[in-house]
Amino acid sequence: MSRTRDEIPTVALRMFTFEETKNGKSEALSVAIPEVLDAQYGMYVWPSGVVLAQYIWSRRADMKDKTVLELGAGVSLPGVLASRCGAKVILSDDADSPACLENCRRSCEANGLCDVVTLPLTWGEISPRLLQLPRLHLILASDVFYEPRDFEDILVTVAFLLRKNPNAQFWLTYQERSADWSIEALLHKWKLACVDVDLATFNGNKSELAGSSLPGSHAIQMMIITRKMDTDV
Repeated sequence: MSRTRDEIPTVALRMFTFEETKNGKSEALSVAIPEVLDAQYGMYVWPSGVVLAQYIWSRRADMKDKTVLELGAGVSLPGVLASRCGAKVILSDDADSPACLENCRRSCEANGLCDVVTLPLTWGEISPRLLQLPRLHLILASDVFYEPRDFEDILVTVAFLLRKNPNAQFWLTYQERSADWSIEALLHKWKLACVDVDLATFNGNKSELAGSSLPGSHAIQMMIITRKMDTDV
């Protein structure tokens, strides 16, 4: 069914420019991200997404030819940037949220990306689509740990993917919203190991990133999650 005039979302393009000057040589890469301004969608760039994208930019030399899956992609800033840096990217979002998947495709079109796959995946479900994913090197997610009821479903999906891809890593950024926020028990339950990443090591602690006022004063954390080996304590 096509949308009526009143149902057509308002979309605004937002530019993010990642830069680095090293040994007198400057590099820059700009990414266009369409944000849906209609309140019922809420599909806009969160501060955590900019920080994760900054980390990807700092590791851009490692992106080439890597297969990357972004979970809960939404506006897809991290995944789109990874693709622009040479990765083979799959963008995913909830199978019950076609508007989010549409926005993933919109982000790809805005950046001239024709080979990025968009895929409906529901956290916690071992679906045929999940089983058919290719070998992965990286899993990305920003601010997916928002609703506590989703925490275990997300980690069930991540644990399954890391068992299938034991050398893969899960790069995660999140915004601190509560002192009670913790996934430590769930990481232990699903045999996952976690290392905190200091934002200062990749210039992710600045009040402005990529020409944006995000993350501003928000408290953002980053983790790298891997499969816990049998030898790990």
